[in-house]
Amino acid sequence: MPSADPCFLTIREAARLLRGKRLSSVEITKAVLARAKATQPKTNAFIAILEASALAEARRADRALAQGRAKGPLHGIPISVKDIFDMKGLITSCGSAVLHDNVAESDAAVVTRLREAGAVIIGKANMTEFAVDMPSPVYGPAHNPWNLDYLSGISSSGSGASLIVGAGFASLGTDTGGSIRLPAAFCGCAGIKPTYGRVSRHGVFPLAWSLDHAGPLARTVEDAAITLQAIAGPDPRDPTAARVPVPSYTRDLAKGAGGLRIGVPKEYFFDAIDREVESRVRAAIERLRKLGARIVPVSVPNATQTMLAMSSIIRVEQAAAHEQLIRTRLHLYGGTLGDRLVSASLRSAVDYIKAQRIRMLIVRDFHAAFEKVDVIATPTMPILPFKIAEQKPGGSGQGARLSHFTAPFDLTGSPAISIPCGFSASGLPIGLQLIGKPFAEAVVLRAAYAHQQATDWHTKRPPL
Repeated sequence: MPSADPCFLTIREAARLLRGKRLSSVEITKAVLARAKATQPKTNAFIAILEASALAEARRADRALAQGRAKGPLHGIPISVKDIFDMKGLITSCGSAVLHDNVAESDAAVVTRLREAGAVIIGKANMTEFAVDMPSPVYGPAHNPWNLDYLSGISSSGSGASLIVGAGFASLGTDTGGSIRLPAAFCGCAGIKPTYGRVSRHGVFPLAWSLDHAGPLARTVEDAAITLQAIAGPDPRDPTAARVPVPSYTRDLAKGAGGLRIGVPKEYFFDAIDREVESRVRAAIERLRKLGARIVPVSVPNATQTMLAMSSIIRVEQAAAHEQLIRTRLHLYGGTLGDRLVSASLRSAVDYIKAQRIRMLIVRDFHAAFEKVDVIATPTMPILPFKIAEQKPGGSGQGARLSHFTAPFDLTGSPAISIPCGFSASGLPIGLQLIGKPFAEAVVLRAAYAHQQATDWHTKRPPL
């Protein structure tokens, strides 16, 4: 085995060592499992570590490699999935006692695609209850490895926490208001929400059908691109899955920022923002300019209405998704979630339609902006990560502004990535968000990769 810690190799590095028979999938998987088990008491990143099945998958991957049957860059690579994705024979709990007996009859589409790509699934990542805003009442919160008193993000929280400590090379999450990008920003890794419909949601418990996205988190932009490549594409089982060809997400990664037009919104995205966040993000935008990008101011006036539209849409659609569970298992929801779902079910159709009209105005603004630019740059979130003890239900307290800068792009369905762009004085990661036109994930990844290659934020590791 190479002297470098295999847990912190990139996917490309690990794949090269596997193909060269200098490292086996069993060796990598054992190292990652050991890392997951060693850090679990501190991070609580997993609800299940699948040691036996992961090692069996790793042995099969090694046999295939020995026979010259490598399936691609993910072959033999350990990956985790959020506990919102079905895995045949396992419980999909969504972090809730409500689904304590919800044994999946088949794999989610993305799990199937990971298996077809040869990936080794090492565990189910912790998450907030039903991907909303409070820690799982069954498993407890996932802790931020940079400071264990702090959150590691909302919803896909275990995914972010696991990656940054080396417990996996990538992790699949979901994003309805920011739940891939927020954990990426909290933990200092990359997380991409692809275009709405780019990745099948078959076998994923819904939060809000018109807002839900599935996508990967990873330590590097290239690792996120490789993982997205494996899971993207149409699926007849998901009526929202787009029948749009999937390009190579790695082919143009290294083209650099030269020639890219990067838009910076004049409204909303730099209002009421933490000074350290603004400083690091503006420095990142300036860095992209120095790398050859042209910075263009853009106007998106209706973005200020984002949370008004989001609150109505997400709550009504969430109540619809939980209709049967509310009737039969209301007592099993944690905290105030059950009561909030009941209240949401009483919202009027008029409010929902008004919210959808506001949504169309926001979509129109960004459509106009993208006629002038290739990518838009914003902070991932307006505030720094905050303590678990400060988390409040229902979008109150410190979390009230958390998704203000990510939610617009769930409403528009645009591809968006969060990458690290620095740390606060207290040692907490800060995220830069880059957004693209529909189905232009490759351009977003190219801009993100250019910034990443000019910095070393993605190489930083918490002392766990």
